[in-house]
Amino acid sequence: MLHVRSIWNGAISFGLVSIPIKLVNATESHSISFRQIHTEDGGRVRYRKFCELEDREVTQAEIGKGYEDADGTIIPITEEDLSSLPIPTAKTIEIVAFVPGDRIDPLQMDAAYYLQASGAPAAKPYTLLREALKRSNKVAIAKFALRGRERLGMLRVVGEAIAMHGLLWPDEVRAPEGVAPDTEVTVRDQELDLADALMDTLGEVDLEDLRDEYREAVEEVIAAKAAGETPRQAPEPAAGGKVLDLMAALESSVRAARESRGEDADDHAEVKSLPQRKTARAAPKQTGGKKSTSTAKKTAAKKTTAAKKSTAKAGQSGQSGQGAKKAAAKSTAKKTTAKKSTSRKRTA
Repeated sequence: MLHVRSIWNGAISFGLVSIPIKLVNATESHSISFRQIHTEDGGRVRYRKFCELEDREVTQAEIGKGYEDADGTIIPITEEDLSSLPIPTAKTIEIVAFVPGDRIDPLQMDAAYYLQASGAPAAKPYTLLREALKRSNKVAIAKFALRGRERLGMLRVVGEAIAMHGLLWPDEVRAPEGVAPDTEVTVRDQELDLADALMDTLGEVDLEDLRDEYREAVEEVIAAKAAGETPRQAPEPAAGGKVLDLMAALESSVRAARESRGEDADDHAEVKSLPQRKTARAAPKQTGGKKSTSTAKKTAAKKTTAAKKSTAKAGQSGQSGQGAKKAAAKSTAKKTTAKKSTSRKRTA
């Protein structure tokens, strides 16, 4: 049983079944609140509410609601006026449909509430609705009035309770026009492969393990200053270089994610053996005699390269290198003459 103050009392209308309930907030904010102060002396800065006609400060009990007309006239609206509106949702959460949960766009979701059964007579119909929602795997769409306006709501089961998410009306959700990049971009399969690898490496997380580090840091600063100590300074942020190569950035991200999880990044450095990109300069494959011609050209090119390297090395050896070069030339000449002689003999 929740021991929090209800913000709305009414009933759930489920066909002809009426379920008395109390509406309580399902969430709470843990944000640190600050007061405005006068920086010179630390005095509190407060806002005071004055009546324009009487030019005096008024209390909260004297303040009501009013609608300003186009000509500036103020039309007073009382709480009685709002509570007696001729609509069925003034004190009722009226269920209008049951739909699959994935039909609800998360962009429409607003504040969350728990619906608490009000008294013993509400226990049976409350449980009936809860079990019906469980068995159908659907959510209930409802209309209700809260804080001066009619709203949409989505009822679903959370544990053994029924929760309701306030929903924005469809015309309150903006279309994402002009948000996506208007530049045409091509994403390669290799980049998608690395993005998938990064997603797999980061894996899943238990939301219970996440914490508000900003709030903790602010609390540290407050505690240090309250104790008269100097707050701990934040480390200098790492200088972020401009990402020029998306592939390199993705590979580095995968490696860093694996290292942070205690995995050996080197064992998984290669996510996939990606095929070499073909360029326009690459010659097409040839068959038959052309293939042997191509092989001969490659062999000749290799010999030419080897000869150039040999000549370059000889040029760096000084006088002794010159002598070796001449001896090599004479030996080559003798071998050539011997070959010619043998050839002539065979011809004869």
